[in-house]
Amino acid sequence: MFSLIRPALFSLDAEQAHGLTIDALAAWARLGTPFAAPASDPILRTTVAGVDFATPLGLAAGVDKNGDAIDGWFGLGFGSVEIGTLTPVPQPGNPKPRIFRLVEDRAVINRLGFNNGGIDAARPRAAAAKRPGVLGINVGANKDTTDRIADYRTGVSKAAEIADYITINISSPNTPGLRDLQHGTALAELLAACSAARGAIPLFLKIAPDLDPAAIDGIARAAIEHRIDALIVSNTTISRPDSLRSRHAAESGGLSGAPLASLARTRLADVRSATGGQLPIISVGGIDSATEAYARIRAGASLVQLYSALVYAGPSLARHINSGLTALLKRDGFASLADAIGSA
Repeated sequence: MFSLIRPALFSLDAEQAHGLTIDALAAWARLGTPFAAPASDPILRTTVAGVDFATPLGLAAGVDKNGDAIDGWFGLGFGSVEIGTLTPVPQPGNPKPRIFRLVEDRAVINRLGFNNGGIDAARPRAAAAKRPGVLGINVGANKDTTDRIADYRTGVSKAAEIADYITINISSPNTPGLRDLQHGTALAELLAACSAARGAIPLFLKIAPDLDPAAIDGIARAAIEHRIDALIVSNTTISRPDSLRSRHAAESGGLSGAPLASLARTRLADVRSATGGQLPIISVGGIDSATEAYARIRAGASLVQLYSALVYAGPSLARHINSGLTALLKRDGFASLADAIGSA
């Protein structure tokens, strides 16, 4: 069915099409369509930071910033849904147009800039969702804030009342200066403040793929010291591979989708090495098939997330990846997903 409606969606501005998709999925939920997550094979079950995941496949932050269609995403087969990035105060984000499809490259460039309705508006929707899976809430700082650490502390504190886990997003390239929080004293102060505010809720840290080895080592040490529960590796990249063919390749913003896969694999290996396997890793970037998801898991990822592949493959992708992962694990003789993590 998606192949029939895709031309109509692609005839629209990318952000408009994205909004219509969210609205349709939310409406589908309101009509009473059953949204229990599709039954997954027990072999896919895994536990990260004390949280049980029915499948390692999650929806990455940025797809449903305001949590408008949480139940709908679970109904598509995701084991976890991460909403946000949410900021303490609503903000419109950067000027439009700010999302670009790179069709020839199966990629997306966005420079949204944390556009969202604020965490206070999203919390009632998150609390009301049926949530047959794991709900993550991704938090960030407002662009014009005078105290970024205070913004993160506020977001973490409010998310902790609802979320199954919280992600601190300091890796978006679309808020000036935000990535500076990935280094040194600023990072240590941020992690200390957020750790104090999260109560007993697991706290994840999302980092950029454009970090050098020294920065990765510093993040690994700080994350372990401040008892961060997992690292999400990684956000969009400001780099541009020479292979890009689309006329939109020169647009500013973060690149995601298929061209990010190679860099994401490299960063997964770098972070696993830097942490010595002490922290679970959630791999994001260029995952568009069961084969790619399986490769990330065997390379050391405990969980995987996707976003841009949905633009090109459509809503059946999550179920296809889940069934493919099940087949691959059984083919290779693994009794559980946990046995496959890092096996390569």
